[in-house]
Amino acid sequence: MFNSRGLSLTEGPLFSSIVRFSLPLMLSNVLQVLFNMSDIAVVGRFAGAEALGAVGSTTILVTLFTGFMIGMGSGVNVTVARYLGAQRHRDVSETVHTSALLLLITGLLLLGLGFAFTPALLTLLGTKDVLLDGAIRYLRVYLLGMPALAIFNFGSGVLSAAGDTRRPLMFLSLAGALNVAMNLLFVIAFGMAEAGVALASALSQYVSAGLIILSLTHRDESYALRRALLKLHPDKCRQVLSISVPSGLQNAIFAIANLFIQAGVNTFDAVTVEGNAAAANADALVYDVMAAVYTACSSFMSRNFGARRRERVIRSYVICLGLSFGIAAAMSAALVLFGRGFLSLFTKDAAVAEAGLIRLRVMGCSYAFSALMDCSIAASRGLGKSFVPTVIVILGSCVFRVIWVFTVFAHFHTILSLYLLYIFSWAITGAAELICFLKYYRERMHEL
Repeated sequence: MFNSRGLSLTEGPLFSSIVRFSLPLMLSNVLQVLFNMSDIAVVGRFAGAEALGAVGSTTILVTLFTGFMIGMGSGVNVTVARYLGAQRHRDVSETVHTSALLLLITGLLLLGLGFAFTPALLTLLGTKDVLLDGAIRYLRVYLLGMPALAIFNFGSGVLSAAGDTRRPLMFLSLAGALNVAMNLLFVIAFGMAEAGVALASALSQYVSAGLIILSLTHRDESYALRRALLKLHPDKCRQVLSISVPSGLQNAIFAIANLFIQAGVNTFDAVTVEGNAAAANADALVYDVMAAVYTACSSFMSRNFGARRRERVIRSYVICLGLSFGIAAAMSAALVLFGRGFLSLFTKDAAVAEAGLIRLRVMGCSYAFSALMDCSIAASRGLGKSFVPTVIVILGSCVFRVIWVFTVFAHFHTILSLYLLYIFSWAITGAAELICFLKYYRERMHEL
């Protein structure tokens, strides 16, 4: 299945190659989600509903910071994949070493800015006074792991561009096991509650980052990492940033739009807020499993475009779109059928679980609609186009959500009217992103 350079992206049957490429990424993404989910599960079961609400109140902000870093990593993936496909090995090396520095600097900036503005951001969200101190403690400690998260996403982007999605999975498996063990130790044995689970997550991220750096430094291929070659090459900076920044901003702006949704949730009672926090764990789980297919879409399209294998470019998109839709439908059905069992992982309070079920049922009917939007964005990114798709998603899925909060939700002021904005925004944005991708595809194919 794999050789020393990883899975081939430009040869062999596409469907099976995409599945083999995606499966380790799915498991890797799930493990990243489990960092935050295990935090919420441990504090919810062993530190009480107040600690659960405090950690849950930070979910949107955690998603904002981590989403930006994941988007930056996808820019590294696309750029490295294209140069590998074209066998331009010097460009591969310069891109790798430029990207390592770029993402490390970004991680440090997010740590500094996030730490400084944590109280203001949580207050802006309307975090309940009784939850505010715990939420500040959790988020500030969690942010200490941002530089490590940046390095891991850099390394994961490089390795997946080369067709190696197994090693990031192995590294996250080890880090995830340590995270759960430290969660239990810090909360149960040391009574650290919110700060304990945040510290466990941050330390685990440094473990996974260290392992992925070791892997890259012990390779002989053109994408190997060498300390002596670390340098910001201006042309590679521009290329990586032209894809990474719009991708990262897209993820971050989603989170900013969701701040308004969280503010809407916070207008209800504490039980609804805590139920929403518990059920919202399903969002990250479903999105990140689907995101593995989107990474495959960008990687396969970029690599085959670089190799001038035009017949494999559009087929990669169609296969990835079908896979992501099917995965979303299957996971949604499972959440709707077994929602109570899922929520029992995060709370023992029956009223909180009942409030969480409302969100699970609505979102379970909505997730699949996001596949068209996100897969089309990933496809455009794989062709080297990121700016316009980002503008479309900002207008159609972010601005639209804010408008919905201040119109439809303000009129009805029910939790159902708030949750329904997801399916409407995904459907509208997905149609626009498909049109945009088809335009780029026609243009790019004329270049081959």
